[in-house]
Amino acid sequence: MTSTIDGEADTGPQSAPAWLAGFKADYEAVFVEGWSPYLGIILVLLVILGLMISGLFWGVFGGLRLWGDWFNNAIGLGSILGLPERLQGPLLHRISLLDITLLLGAFCAALLSRQFRVSRPPKLEYIWAALGGCFMGLGATIAGGCTTGGFFTPALHSSAGAWAMWAGLLLGAAIGLKLLLWTLEHIQWGMQAPPTLAMPPALVSIYPWLGLGLVIAVLAWAANWYYSGDAALVIRGVVILSGFAIGFVMQRSRLCFARAFREPFMTAEGEMTKAVMLGLAIGIPIAALLFKGKVIDPYIAIPPRFWLGSLLGGTVFGIGMVFAGGCASGSLWRMAEGHVKLWVAVFFFAWSGSIASALAHQTGLTASEMTLDEIEATRLGYQAYFPVMLDGWGWALLASAALLLVWYALVRYNESTEKFTLL
Repeated sequence: MTSTIDGEADTGPQSAPAWLAGFKADYEAVFVEGWSPYLGIILVLLVILGLMISGLFWGVFGGLRLWGDWFNNAIGLGSILGLPERLQGPLLHRISLLDITLLLGAFCAALLSRQFRVSRPPKLEYIWAALGGCFMGLGATIAGGCTTGGFFTPALHSSAGAWAMWAGLLLGAAIGLKLLLWTLEHIQWGMQAPPTLAMPPALVSIYPWLGLGLVIAVLAWAANWYYSGDAALVIRGVVILSGFAIGFVMQRSRLCFARAFREPFMTAEGEMTKAVMLGLAIGIPIAALLFKGKVIDPYIAIPPRFWLGSLLGGTVFGIGMVFAGGCASGSLWRMAEGHVKLWVAVFFFAWSGSIASALAHQTGLTASEMTLDEIEATRLGYQAYFPVMLDGWGWALLASAALLLVWYALVRYNESTEKFTLL
């Protein structure tokens, strides 16, 4: 029989203390419940600005291409493609290190939230993943970057090429979605999804502890390099923490650039799109102050692709990301959650990106030269910088603001009317 004291029931020895329940509730709120994409983009922007202050920038494709180069050398294609026999190590290449630590950050977040599961797609989606990955590799080669290094980061750097790629990504997402819908209507094979592999409950119960161990290991790794006294390792210590933070935040907020371009055409939902706009609206003027103060050279993150390469590459990449189910950064953090389809997509993205980049260089398509103004140019375009093109920061900032306003108006109008949805 349950005893009472002062009229209150004794809940027994199995009840958790109130203070422990409070800690658990806070843990659930921060590490289990989803974050707003608006919070996610602001936190990612802070990390990007930190990289810029350190003289660095955020990219993804360069690291994936290096992975593809390593694979091509391993299977004997390197000499045919003209790749160097000795490649920079994946942990020393800055963009590759950002990609690896982004994966680790997202994996850590998936462990802390107990969301890691090995999820297998239907058989047909393996083909979509391979096809989408190949298109993304080709598109990123043509555009000089993916949604991160070809659009978002260059847009922060006031690049006109970023907005040419933006137009291409919109067009590619629409084309890709129409093609995907056609396949769903006409192809029945391989559409049965296998069950998600059940993880042992005992393993799931210790996920948070594994996540905590990973945090400690990454912090120790970053500190060891940062305090090594080696200038190259010092800057890579910053890269480790930056990539880890970006991956963690992207997983928690489900931040995805592919979704920002795809969802308005698919469901008319524009929350992710508006989150990306918010990041640019805040980040562009702050970045402008860094450029004016000569903290960082803006041209280091502006691909020489304006306008043909940016537009064409964005279109090809947009088609690919719809079939793959994610862009470059989005695919990486979803890989870390255990989505097998994205592992396939990223493999073919890296492999095709390596092949396409090598062939484009051999044919002279992306061979660079410097103009009289010390601006890099290729057959696909040049480094287009708004302050130079428009003769000052006033018009440059106004151009970016106008483009963001047009994008917002279109997305907001579509949310209310669904005029641009393709379903």
